[in-house]
Amino acid sequence: MTDPETLKSLMVEGSLLPQEEMLAIGRKKGKLMIGIPKETTYQENRVALNPEAVQLLTSNGHQILVEAGAGKQARYEDVAYSEAGAQIVEDKTEVFKANIILKVAPPSAEELEMMPGNQTLISALQLTLHPKKTLTTLMNKKITAVAWDYIQDEHGIYTVVRAMGEIAGTTSILVASELLSNYKSGNGIMLGGVAGVRPTEVVILGAGTVGEYACRAALGLGASVKVFDNSISKLRRLQNDVGMRVYTSVIQPKLLDKAIMRADVVIGAVRAGLGRTPCIVTEEMIEGMKPGSVVVDVSIDQGGCFETSKLTNHDAPTYVKHDVVHYCVPNIAARVSRTASVALSNIFSPLLLEMGEMGGCKDMIKKNPGFRSGVYVYQGKLTSEILGKVFDLPYKNIELLLAAL
Repeated sequence: MTDPETLKSLMVEGSLLPQEEMLAIGRKKGKLMIGIPKETTYQENRVALNPEAVQLLTSNGHQILVEAGAGKQARYEDVAYSEAGAQIVEDKTEVFKANIILKVAPPSAEELEMMPGNQTLISALQLTLHPKKTLTTLMNKKITAVAWDYIQDEHGIYTVVRAMGEIAGTTSILVASELLSNYKSGNGIMLGGVAGVRPTEVVILGAGTVGEYACRAALGLGASVKVFDNSISKLRRLQNDVGMRVYTSVIQPKLLDKAIMRADVVIGAVRAGLGRTPCIVTEEMIEGMKPGSVVVDVSIDQGGCFETSKLTNHDAPTYVKHDVVHYCVPNIAARVSRTASVALSNIFSPLLLEMGEMGGCKDMIKKNPGFRSGVYVYQGKLTSEILGKVFDLPYKNIELLLAAL
């Protein structure tokens, strides 16, 4: 039997012997091939990646195909993308052969035909622009489709929706300021306030992201702001976030009517979870507004929250009804396309880098729950309950689907 002293000496000798080197096993990286097509949707001026984001991705070994003219409306020239390491492609069909298609608006029927299949599509969902045939084509081609509207960060925030909402809220006040001035026969009013002059009165409907940033912009200019929303928690959060006691109220017809009657600007920033935005401002309320006052309906892409709202576009953005100027352009972020494109790039470039680090889109979906929340078609199988019910198509839960693979 070996005594303790002998065992101790043997252990010391063993520790001094050369040891086998232990090396960390590196994660297998994937080299992504990303296609950035030129947007064809009417007045969609944004681009999903700017040259700076492209340079970041190409320097990490990823291949980027950019259709010629893709960044033109956001004031990015092809030469900037080329110098960033992207390959400029004249033929749109070549771009749609990439493994990952990254675009802003949903693909058209013609663009879907260009896709060979077994690819990843990352774009906005925009349910109202999605005919049933789009979904069936995606399913038949075994495409994995990710809606960037539903991608969440580590805190559960819808990052793209938040960023575009911040832009839309701030821009809505800038638009209203322009329309109040002498531009196009406005009343010649400065949105804001100076010493000795009554401040402009701004009413904001909705205390979400758009409403919050409209409130911030209006307060920054010196306007008097009132915010209406049916959620007390949202109103309380808005007050805490802007750092001052803004006038807030739940949506009560009499209080709202009185506020709108005195307002110079009314911003409609009400959002619906699903379906049409509730119409909370009647035509009678609009008739009671001051001549030359301004209505900006940011909710118009969901139907609008003013009874007098009708869809306009960036070429003819306004019309006058009951002596009130109406601005009802959907996709306000496209009005400031360069800023919006930078915001999108700041979100997508880290996601794509992470995707490459993880080995590709499939691994990203499995390991990143925030990215997985945006998947509505996975390898040809519909995973969105909402789309399944709207279009009467069979769907499967993404979690169960991944567990079965």
